[in-house]
Amino acid sequence: MHYNNILKIIKQEYQTILGDNLVGIYVHGSIAFGCFHEEKSDIDFIAVIQSKIDSPTKLKILNCLKEIWPFCPPKGIEMSIVLKKYCLNFEYPTPYELHFSKDWLKTYLLSPMVMCGDELKKDKDLAAHFTVIRNCGIVLWGEPIQEVFGEVPRDFYIDSIKGDILNADEEILKNTTYITLNLCRVLAYLKDNKILSKEQGGKWALKNIDDKYHLLIKEALSDYRAMGQVNVKDDIKVSFSKFMMNEIMKLSEKHKI
Repeated sequence: MHYNNILKIIKQEYQTILGDNLVGIYVHGSIAFGCFHEEKSDIDFIAVIQSKIDSPTKLKILNCLKEIWPFCPPKGIEMSIVLKKYCLNFEYPTPYELHFSKDWLKTYLLSPMVMCGDELKKDKDLAAHFTVIRNCGIVLWGEPIQEVFGEVPRDFYIDSIKGDILNADEEILKNTTYITLNLCRVLAYLKDNKILSKEQGGKWALKNIDDKYHLLIKEALSDYRAMGQVNVKDDIKVSFSKFMMNEIMKLSEKHKI
């Protein structure tokens, strides 16, 4: 099923379940950047609500997503439900009401109520998601972005996206495409203040990074587009990771991040 049809179902179901409490639904990630790839991308969105929701309501949302899941792309859906007050007056890490993604599917299937508690939950990733929404997000339904999402301080955005490149020297050997392209987009922001997708980050790097790493970046882009695979040797991957992390650390220190 095309992601537009999935989002249409989500909009209808969330309106039904959340009613007047729903402020809006905002799409971010590869769909918002215009570089969605069926085999490699997930459907990313944030639902914003006015007031807290109880456990039965959370369970209805999770059950809705479970019903939609078989029709989703392989990476599924990643979504969070957040109170408007935390979107408008940003806190870091950001409190949220409910989260769901492929990583949480097993937990849901085993014990869904574990995800429906009222305990305070926070997520650093929301700083990056909110920044993308302010930059190029799509209003699936609801209030305008400018009336819902306040500014995310630069330092918090950087700390958030740097979470995608933790232990890069080791992780690049296990998940080459993901780490390679995330290193590119983190450096693009630190160097040129550009808010980019993974694919856009790779394209930026081909114009701004040493030629000796271009084959790795090109192969990572090809793999991300499901048009090829990464075949470069591990020593090149590690060398690239060390080079990029060194550049990122230098710029972070320069800006005192």
